[in-house]
Amino acid sequence: MKTFIHASRITHPPSLRFGATGHARGFTLIEMILAIGVAAIVLIAVNAALFTALHLRNAATDMVDAATPVDSTVNFLKRDLQGCVTPTNGTAKILSGSFRAGNAINSVGVSEPVAVEMFTTTGALGSSQPWGEIQRVTYELKNPTDGSARGKDLYRGVLRNLLAVSPPLVEEQFMLGGVESVKFSCYDGAQWQETWDTTSLSTLNTNLPLAVKVDIQMIGANLQPVEIVVPIDAVARTNMVFASTGN
Repeated sequence: MKTFIHASRITHPPSLRFGATGHARGFTLIEMILAIGVAAIVLIAVNAALFTALHLRNAATDMVDAATPVDSTVNFLKRDLQGCVTPTNGTAKILSGSFRAGNAINSVGVSEPVAVEMFTTTGALGSSQPWGEIQRVTYELKNPTDGSARGKDLYRGVLRNLLAVSPPLVEEQFMLGGVESVKFSCYDGAQWQETWDTTSLSTLNTNLPLAVKVDIQMIGANLQPVEIVVPIDAVARTNMVFASTGN
């Protein structure tokens, strides 16, 4: 008796594809090269966009960091100059103080010459500093503590206790670095003067200037100079009665 064996039907997973010969078919070398090339082009484009964005971010950060000290210095200068009190003119007056601007001005309590010395109403009242709002403010250039730094440092000196019997304690505040020069010019109504001093009895400048111009030259070819003009509204008045020619 003969026995017949029937071959069972073999099925293949649907994910496999067969060519004409019945073997599984994969990606060709050309397809792999094209895929790698497209991926490389996409990565290059993404890298270029990312590099540009990082460069713009760093440039913007540098500009903000460089502008912040300048803006702060300008704000302090404007507040101090706008709050100047009427000058003493060499005499003792209440709520008054001298105003001096120029080169090599010696201010009490400051070791180096200052560019300007003014009495201004920008003092903050507090329990730790029980004095009035009038304070003496100076601006001067000093050599930087870092020997590798270029230019000089601009400092703001503040004296709160104006009636101290002992040597005054001046608080020095760092304002700006990398400064080449600072200059204060005073307007008398007709022209700009490079010096102004109300402390002498014989001086012609018996009042505050009508405006003060500040020129700060920075170190570096790419840095623009800082120039501001601040009008001063405080004017000394008198109670003198002038003779009248009327009946």
